[in-house]
Amino acid sequence: MQHIIDRFISYVTIDTESDPNSTTTPSTQKQWDLANKLVEELKTIGLQDVTIDDKAYIMATLPSNVEHEVPTIGFISHFDTSPDFSGANVKPQVIKSYDGGDIVLNADKNIVLSPKYFKDLVQYKGQTLITTDGTTLLGADDKAGITEIVTAMEYLIQHPEIKHGKIRIGFTPDEEIGRGAHHFDVEKFGADWAYTMDGSQVGELEYENFNAAGAKITFKGKSVHPGYAKGKMINSMLIANEFINALPKGETPEETRGYEGFFHVHHLNGSIEKTVVELIIRDHNKKKFEKRKALITKITHNINKKFAKQFGEDIAIAEVNDQYYNMKEKVLPVKHIVDIAEKAMKELGIKPLIKPIRGGTDGSQLSYKGLPCPNIFAGGHNFHGKYEYVPVESIQKAINVIVKIAELTAQQ
Repeated sequence: MQHIIDRFISYVTIDTESDPNSTTTPSTQKQWDLANKLVEELKTIGLQDVTIDDKAYIMATLPSNVEHEVPTIGFISHFDTSPDFSGANVKPQVIKSYDGGDIVLNADKNIVLSPKYFKDLVQYKGQTLITTDGTTLLGADDKAGITEIVTAMEYLIQHPEIKHGKIRIGFTPDEEIGRGAHHFDVEKFGADWAYTMDGSQVGELEYENFNAAGAKITFKGKSVHPGYAKGKMINSMLIANEFINALPKGETPEETRGYEGFFHVHHLNGSIEKTVVELIIRDHNKKKFEKRKALITKITHNINKKFAKQFGEDIAIAEVNDQYYNMKEKVLPVKHIVDIAEKAMKELGIKPLIKPIRGGTDGSQLSYKGLPCPNIFAGGHNFHGKYEYVPVESIQKAINVIVKIAELTAQQ
């Protein structure tokens, strides 16, 4: 257990926050600090073909130890952390034999991790938790996943009696800003399929995610002295408000769950003459996804029609761009890869929680690049913020699942 704790802490104390405004890969120079450390560690534990390219994508091989032909499988995690909250100067706290009550993360700032609010905490009573000190995120997303993959490979190397085929592992930068799979060389990776270790609570097994698009709508206006504005002024902020009000009621992130899609307005910046609204569009169902995008076009068309005579040109300009798609379409034809993971969990006494991801994953992009890639739990909770935590026992269970998947695949 201490070996896992030490390895995980050695990763999370290295700042690897990514930057969506950067045009480089990796998006921040500091991601190299952990990337280079991982390369040396992979060599030290005995993996072969350890490589890192000029964009910090890491790959390595655990050779097969069986004579018969076995599919090559992969395990993938990302080493960047979210820019939503600071990842600098992470000071993890280890809470042994958690008593089920409040955890004071930071007494000076009165920051408390409480099961009254975060109800999942209750199920980890008696276990060892790793938390933040209340001033940063933890980085279990996805350094828990890296810890699990490295430790599982180390265990398989130390226990050659466990039979497995060829295993490829991959660590990527910039997943948190949606670019983790952009430069991933699927052909070089050479796996028949893979699993991202990037889910949350124990048992999560996911092969469905949102279809996703981003929309930017620019509204134009005309500024006139308010005392003489009758019939002349066009306030772009009010038109933007009209657009937002035309979106379906009750179809926002805070009002939906499960397979329900949504529109999410996340940025609004305006003046009388120009207002920009940015939103994301999400739906698991491809037809509904297309209808949602079409609705954006329809609403802006109606606004332009309404103001055509007064403004003389389009007053609302919509840009809608697809971001990623539901991996289900690519995974279902090879559903046995999900079945293997499910069987592994069941044989280890873990109840599989098969559910759709209300978001995206590197696995989605990788699946569309030719590498079917479901997502497995990494064990952490409350990602991207100061209340993030991970039970060490959950990390151990994920390690066990990786080992069992490797073992089961060799039996197929």
